[in-house]
Amino acid sequence: MNLTKSRNSEAVFDAISKDRHRTNILRKYEQKALVFLVQRIPSFISSDMLTGIGFIGSLITVFSFILATYLDRNFLLLGILGFFVNWFGDSMDGRVAYYRNTPRKWYGFSLDITVDWLTTILIGYGYMVYTDGIWEMLGFVFVVMYGWAMITTLLRYKVTGKYTIDSGLFGPTEARVIISGILVAEVLFEGSIVYSALAACVILFIINIVDTRKLVSVANDRDLAEKQK
Repeated sequence: MNLTKSRNSEAVFDAISKDRHRTNILRKYEQKALVFLVQRIPSFISSDMLTGIGFIGSLITVFSFILATYLDRNFLLLGILGFFVNWFGDSMDGRVAYYRNTPRKWYGFSLDITVDWLTTILIGYGYMVYTDGIWEMLGFVFVVMYGWAMITTLLRYKVTGKYTIDSGLFGPTEARVIISGILVAEVLFEGSIVYSALAACVILFIINIVDTRKLVSVANDRDLAEKQK
């Protein structure tokens, strides 16, 4: 019985993970959650609706910053709910389409990237609303660093033909978890968010440098291989 369930789960995961290679730390837990959820999404909920739900999660997060700024810092905890809603919609939209055998690969790819970029801008904006002075610039830096990571992902897809949204063990899910932790820390220790944001931007910069160097090396190898042909 357990072996049958395991094989069925693997078959479902293979079906909903086409053209996407994951290397992130939480991938095993995500796999189990996605396999469970994708089979239970009501049929009237479309992939586009799930994309919309994910974007609503982003709006919840940015409003948590605004409410925390003008009402009470504890509203930052609402941002954690926003990240969960965003993860749910963003992770399920394409996978539901593949599970139902109704994928629109390039339409979904284009829409997903656009919504992800808007989400990044909203989070950066929320941070800038919440903080004061020169620390506001970290919101802008975060958007730039995450945008750089997205561009590297797209270029890697173009050069290698393989689509992966992770940078080694670190991916969007881990980013959501880390930022949620930063929000909790800020509620407990006011002012800590600026140091956490600074550390996040530095780490993103280092990751981007490493990934860009790897990408350029792979691109150069492909150029040499094409010349030899």
